[in-house]
Amino acid sequence: MPANSIKSSLAMKSRKEVIGSLYVGHLGSFVKVQLENKFQRSHLAKRFAQWQDSIMMRPDTLTPLFAKTESLEGIGPQLAKKFERLGLRRVIDLIWHLPVKLDHYPLYPTIAATPYGKPVAFPAEIGNHMASSSRAPYKITVFDNTDQVDLLYFNAVKPYLLKRFPPGEKRIITGTIEIFGGSKQLTHPPKVAPMSLQSSWQEYEPVYPLTLGLPNFQLISAIKKALRKLPELKDWISESELSEKGWPTIGAALQKIHAPRTEAELFPEHPLRKRLAYDELLADQLAQGLLRKYQKRQESPLISPSTQLRKDILETFQHPLTQGQLQVLKEIDQDLSSGERMIRLLQGDVGSGKTMVGLLAMASALESGFQAAFLAPTEILARQQFETIKKLMHGTNLRIELLMGNQKGRKNLLEDIAQNKVNIVIGTHALLQDDVLFSHLALVVIDEQHRFGVEQRLKLTRKGKCPHILVMTATPIPRTLMLTNYGDLEASRLLEKPKGRLPIDTRVFPAKRLEDIADGLQRVIDQGGQAYWVCPLVEESETLDLSAATERFEHLKSLYGEGTVGLVHGKMKSPEKDAVMEKFRGDKIQILVATTVIEVGVDVPNANVIVIEHAERFGLAQLHQLRGRVGRGEKPSSCLLIYSYPISEIGHARLSIMKDSNDGFRIAEEDLRLRGGGDLLGLRQSGLPSYRIADPLFHTDLLEMAHAKTQEILETNPHLKSEAGERLRTLLYLFGKDQVVHTLSSG
Repeated sequence: MPANSIKSSLAMKSRKEVIGSLYVGHLGSFVKVQLENKFQRSHLAKRFAQWQDSIMMRPDTLTPLFAKTESLEGIGPQLAKKFERLGLRRVIDLIWHLPVKLDHYPLYPTIAATPYGKPVAFPAEIGNHMASSSRAPYKITVFDNTDQVDLLYFNAVKPYLLKRFPPGEKRIITGTIEIFGGSKQLTHPPKVAPMSLQSSWQEYEPVYPLTLGLPNFQLISAIKKALRKLPELKDWISESELSEKGWPTIGAALQKIHAPRTEAELFPEHPLRKRLAYDELLADQLAQGLLRKYQKRQESPLISPSTQLRKDILETFQHPLTQGQLQVLKEIDQDLSSGERMIRLLQGDVGSGKTMVGLLAMASALESGFQAAFLAPTEILARQQFETIKKLMHGTNLRIELLMGNQKGRKNLLEDIAQNKVNIVIGTHALLQDDVLFSHLALVVIDEQHRFGVEQRLKLTRKGKCPHILVMTATPIPRTLMLTNYGDLEASRLLEKPKGRLPIDTRVFPAKRLEDIADGLQRVIDQGGQAYWVCPLVEESETLDLSAATERFEHLKSLYGEGTVGLVHGKMKSPEKDAVMEKFRGDKIQILVATTVIEVGVDVPNANVIVIEHAERFGLAQLHQLRGRVGRGEKPSSCLLIYSYPISEIGHARLSIMKDSNDGFRIAEEDLRLRGGGDLLGLRQSGLPSYRIADPLFHTDLLEMAHAKTQEILETNPHLKSEAGERLRTLLYLFGKDQVVHTLSSG
């Protein structure tokens, strides 16, 4: 929607509707967000005006790039739908759709001159079509005055082939000729071109990621048309820097990247790819930095450090805080009392005491007269946090409530929350529903924040007047992931464990010792302990995982009796799964067999042994998270990693690291190194963002460069003014970063 259309649209709406909603997005992708409470309306007009100004700054010269692909000549609705399956909705998307392979079809003058066994192109006249029997291929004979070739098609559609190869006409045929039974054959020619291209034949052809029904030549044609829409771009990298790095200008790079002449140009280390990878990383870093800076400018509630309430909680806790916890609390207190919005990430290894830090931060909000919300990813964790927090705050006369899905008395509870009669609300996704309204929400604590998308976090943080945000994760995050996922988000780390926590003894055993280990669990039970038994991850298949878990459950039940062993898996309904977990937490069953659904943060202090079958199949950080289910009580704890042959070099390295280290941050770095760009940290949501060009693991140097440049820009030109700022705005627009405005309120 162009800027003038936005103005017209707003002019038609009543003042009440504009103040009651926020329109976010850009150019045809608007989303109307209803405001949850009165606090947002007071400053909405100012924020909306700032946002409106920002979207109207896009230069007119870039507008054609953000039109739909159908705006290009020759692209109709059907072809546009095929493009859309590849995520190519706009002209600019076509430009960023880069080739992944290079075909080389040198053109030979005659069939007799063409070599065998390698890709070639040759002109030929089309002869007879011979329909196939049920088993034989469809055959088309093509010829010239020197020789002939049989083109073979399997599962052929005759009308299509007659149209593509009209008898009596000439075409340029590409493919690899082979000799079979004394005859020349070419199976499924990848490209058939008109003879008019013979004089201007391009023997190098880039090959792009495709989808069903979309041939490469159609995509090439569309991309060429898209490139013609590119205006003359003023570069945001200086001439001296380009010369120093051996990089082309942005205009030249975008043209050359789609016309490769060597395979090397497709590799990430080629100057062309590095140039554009740097641009993408710089756009990402700059967008994150600008958003954080904007968020920090917003006024949030002033919260003074708690005095009495924290003292009461710690008296109930009966354990001194670690130096790490005290330092993090000091950082949080400074943020909350600054008047600027706190958006802080708290990283803490398993058992480092993050929940206590979150509770003491909420205590400050409560003592200052505000409400706090605690968002947990699952009902098990929400209920566990509720019980922990309620116990620690017993006798404070403050009201803590658990908000779940369809609980009894929900309507009355929601009324009390809206009227500030509830001090802390703990819940899952139920907290995000539109009917949950707060009147004095000042702090939101989000546990295991990677489980929640941007829109989900944003929805909760809109339920107050710019509430402070503390996001917590037990997944240690390496620097590369910190930069790509969180930009310059303030981060705190809890490196030490609370006093009394013993290191977990990790041992590695071959699968042939499995029966000995199963028998040995009797000693654990006799000594009053409990054990987890995690069944193997089988090709990411829940069905196979369930089968393996059920088999192990039956086996252990036969050894120890029905009342001793429980089973949980992902296909169980929540109430059923919760019931088994409660039995395990209450020491009513001693062995819990599970697939990988054991939740991060589930706290059963009496569980002191965990057995993980086929440990070589798990990611390092996932193994570390699973190991963290034990070692939470006073008893010595063990983690037994069972592996099977054959074991890969990476699998062996993982087990060795687990055996040697309990340091989650070291393990996270090693996991990143071993996994590369795959399913990082064992949790896809915690992995690197999806880039079109950049590979942050390969382009670490470019990421550091982009980060440093962003800091320089935010220091010297945070509003992107002057000609240099305008060029940087163009960079942001080209990479679609103007569309991240709607995340301004999210953590």
